[in-house]
Amino acid sequence: MANYIHVPESAPVVPKLDVTVDEHDYRIGALKLIKELRPHWKPSEVKMKCFTDGITNKLIGCCVGGVIQDMVLVRIYGNKTELFVDRENEVKSFQVLQAHRCAPRLYCTFNNGLCYEFLEGTALEPEHIRNPAIFRFNTEVPSTQCLRDELVWLQRNLSTLGSPIVLCHNDLLCKNIIYNEAEGHVKFIDYEYAGYNYQAFDIGNHFNEFAGVNEVDYSLYPGRSLQLQWLRAYLESYKEHKGLGREVSNTEVEVLFIQVNRFALASHFLWGLWALIQAQYSTIDFDFLGYAVLRFSQYFKMKPEVMALNFPE
Repeated sequence: MANYIHVPESAPVVPKLDVTVDEHDYRIGALKLIKELRPHWKPSEVKMKCFTDGITNKLIGCCVGGVIQDMVLVRIYGNKTELFVDRENEVKSFQVLQAHRCAPRLYCTFNNGLCYEFLEGTALEPEHIRNPAIFRFNTEVPSTQCLRDELVWLQRNLSTLGSPIVLCHNDLLCKNIIYNEAEGHVKFIDYEYAGYNYQAFDIGNHFNEFAGVNEVDYSLYPGRSLQLQWLRAYLESYKEHKGLGREVSNTEVEVLFIQVNRFALASHFLWGLWALIQAQYSTIDFDFLGYAVLRFSQYFKMKPEVMALNFPE
C-alpha cells in the first residue's frame, strides 16, 4: 500500500493531546480527554461503555445522560499494532474521508489512540451486505519460506492485472460500514489500514469479509451471480463519478470479477500475516493463531480456482 495521502487544505487541524490511556484501567485517561473535548460534562456523570467487536484495538464510548448522539468514541491502540499500522497515515485517511463526508468527525489524537464522533446507524452484519439496497453504496501455518515464495508469486501475478490504483479502505469488514436507513446512506469507520492500493484488492477484501470474523464461514463468500450484480452496481457509480456515464458492458464486469477474485488471495495473505503478528503481541482475547490458519487455508484452497478463470477475449 502506498503511504502518501494528500490531505485537502480545507481539512480541519486535528489536535494532539498529551494523554495516555491505560487499556485495562481506561476511565482516568478517558476523563482527561473528555475534559478537553466536552469541558461542560461533569466527570461524575460520564458513563462509559466498552465495545467488544474490535480485535485490533479497544473502543470506549463516553456519554452523559444516555444521549448517544453526543457520544465521544475513544479508541485505544492495541499493543504493538504500530508494527503493522501507520498511525500518521490513518489520521490522514480519516481527514480525507471526513472531507468527503464519508467519515465521522475526528476530534483529536492522543499518545496511544484517537477520539472521534459516534455515528448513528447500524453496524452491518454479513447478512446485510448481501442486500442490493445496501451494497449499491458501497490446517497449519505455512513455513516462513513458503510465505516468502507466495509473496513473490502474488507480486508477479497481481501487478499485471491492470487494476487501477485508488484510495482504499483496506479493511471493509461489515462492522466498519455504518448504514443510516432513515437518511439512506452509508459511512465508513476505522482507517488504520487505509491508503492507495489496487481497486480490486479493496473489493476482494470486502467480499472475503462476508464470511465474518469471530465465526468464520467461507461458504458465505458471495457466489458469481451476487458478485456480478454487486460489481455492475459499483462500476455504474464509479464511471458516473468519473464523468463517463453509467453504461457498463458485460466485458467490463467480467474483467473486474476476475481481478477481484484474484486480489482476494492477497487479502487472505495479508490478514494471515497480520494474525501471526497479533498472536505474538496482542493482549486482546482472540484466537489469532487459529484465525491465521483459517486465512492461509482459504488462500491455498482458493488459489487454483481463481487462477483458472480466463479473461474475456
